[in-house]
Amino acid sequence: MIHVYFMPGMAANSSIFNQINLPSDTFEQHVLDWFVPDKGMSLSEYALAMCSKVEHNDVVLVGVSFGGMLVQEMAKHISVRKVIVISSVKLTSELPKRMVFAKYTGIHKLLPTGLVNNVELLAKYAFGETVTKRLELYEQYLSVRDKYYIDWSIDQIVNWKQNECPPNVVHIHGEKDNVFPISHINDCIPIKNGTHTMIIHRFRWFNEHLPKIILENPRSI
Repeated sequence: MIHVYFMPGMAANSSIFNQINLPSDTFEQHVLDWFVPDKGMSLSEYALAMCSKVEHNDVVLVGVSFGGMLVQEMAKHISVRKVIVISSVKLTSELPKRMVFAKYTGIHKLLPTGLVNNVELLAKYAFGETVTKRLELYEQYLSVRDKYYIDWSIDQIVNWKQNECPPNVVHIHGEKDNVFPISHINDCIPIKNGTHTMIIHRFRWFNEHLPKIILENPRSI
């Protein structure tokens, strides 16, 4: 049995994976959820703490967006079979220019994160989307609204450092991702018309292809 652990993106909870169903004769699915970090906690320290929630050996870690960065950090602490990042980045060089600008200017610290209970604003931060419909659905997905956690997450994203991609990382990325534009991404499995929220809206694609990606490690589909 292959144990697969799923990590959602910033501010999102594990319900974004509700429609992901891998064959139960081969895979056992587990979900992880964000917790509010301790004051001054580094991403590496956070990753180590999250590893304590992984109860099996040689697992597959699947992370979306900021969760994709986190699972790569987790893989530095535990033995993993494979790391799959979705709608994320695997190198500092893949961060878009506006995030690099934020890193050097600190402008991200001026964002009105105190308004995190405004779901439309939170969706803009977390999903890169202007939400005009399905607000109740986004309220369900975006439940991690602690201001310190949001501030910490944004700061960890813009300051993330990784100059070499580990060999066991597979990257799946949407061609229309407007948080991490695919023009900055190297060596990924591209999803035609995929957006930053494709784990929700394109779940059928993942149900069809994730088993093969886990077992065979294809570089393209």
